Amino acid sequence: MPAKVWIGVDIGGTKTAIVVSQRLPEVSDRLQFATISAKGPKRALDQIGKGISTMLKRRGISRSAIRGIGVSCGGPLDRVRGIIQSPPNLATWIDVPIKTILERQFGVRCNLENDANAGAVAEHRYGAGRGTDNMIFLTMGTGLGAGIIVDGRLYRGTDDLAGEIGHVRLTRGGPVGYHKRGSVEGWASGGGMAQVAMSAVADARKRGHRTTLTARRSLLTARDVCAAAKHGDVVAMRIVRSTGERLGQVIAILVDVLNPQRIVIGGLAMRTGDMILGPAREVMTREALPTSAASCRVVPAALGERIGDVAALCVAVGL
Repeated sequence: MPAKVWIGVDIGGTKTAIVVSQRLPEVSDRLQFATISAKGPKRALDQIGKGISTMLKRRGISRSAIRGIGVSCGGPLDRVRGIIQSPPNLATWIDVPIKTILERQFGVRCNLENDANAGAVAEHRYGAGRGTDNMIFLTMGTGLGAGIIVDGRLYRGTDDLAGEIGHVRLTRGGPVGYHKRGSVEGWASGGGMAQVAMSAVADARKRGHRTTLTARRSLLTARDVCAAAKHGDVVAMRIVRSTGERLGQVIAILVDVLNPQRIVIGGLAMRTGDMILGPAREVMTREALPTSAASCRVVPAALGERIGDVAALCVAVGL
């Protein structure tokens, strides 16, 4: 009898990955391509379909061997109907019925889930959240969202919108995230860090301060800033620390409201470690209730760069 497989699709604003697994969390095959949101969803949807078919073919697996497909994507989305509803990092993906599209194409069940929820379940089952009853996962990628585990189960909220911490306003002004100036996503995400960097570099030029973050390109990215910080660029180091401090403010709020055992963070925090998490922990300890802060560990995602893959596979299996 041929082996049964799960298919996971992780759709991000920058890249989309497709993975195949016979047994979670192991990945037996993987394919990745640039999402290019500006070109609309059709191009990416075509590549998803072709990518799944390509991987099945090269591994000698028939479509009848697919047990299910899972799609992990940033919100907002309609999980039940399987519709992607123009997330901030996929603005051209307006009401895309991805569940229906993939079910018709491959003849198997397809589940759609918010990437923060999917990441929370992946880390709770296989990563840094194992053994906890109450944990929070923060995406900290291009945007910032939260997946919440309460009493060992994913908490969705009344309208499937629990965890949208990125939409909360921290300040009246500041970088824009989640269509809101001064929001958590504006201050504590990769997209927000890039905005802060552009302003900081312009200010450094005016003051005559040296920085390696001068324009080889007109738009800086969080990757540029973190790389420069690791090489000792003073302006970049200041930006990274500021991002960590803002993240700490967010964590303190979550600790006070939800009293988790662990907060697991992917994306930037996972890649930069204590450069961001050090200041974040300092602020959390200073601002959160002492007992709650002492009970909570703030750690990078243990699944590392695999988290998107494993999260999408968890969606396929079912959350």
